[in-house]
Amino acid sequence: MTNTLTNYQQAARTLLDQGFEELAAGDTRQASEKGWGAAAQMLKAVAVTKGWEHQSHAALYKVVNKIVAETGDLSIRDRFFAANGLHQNFYENWGDNEYVLAGLQKVRKLIDRLEVLLETE
Repeated sequence: MTNTLTNYQQAARTLLDQGFEELAAGDTRQASEKGWGAAAQMLKAVAVTKGWEHQSHAALYKVVNKIVAETGDLSIRDRFFAANGLHQNFYENWGDNEYVLAGLQKVRKLIDRLEVLLETE
C-alpha cells in the first residue's frame, strides 16, 4: 500500500505542477485536465489508506462524501467540484485563463488539505 500511496501523492503534485505550466503556456484545456488529474490522484491516495473503492468517477464522489462526513470540512467538496469543473473544461474548452487559474488554485488547496489527512493515518 505504501508504494501505491506514494505513487498517488507524487502523481498529484506532478500533475498540479504540470497544470500550472500548461496554463502559463496558454493551454487551458490541458491545464484543466492536469488539475482534475491531480485532485483525483490525491483522492485515490486517501481512499487507499481507508480501504475505499476509488476506481471510477462515481467512486471518487463517494470518497469525497466520506471524507466530508469524517472531517466535517465542506471545503473539500467545494474544491472537488472546482476540480470537476476543470475536468468538464477539458471537454468543452469554455474556461478562460482566469477560470482555469482559479480552479488550479482550489485544487492546490484540496491537495494540501487531503495530504494532512494522510499524515494522520
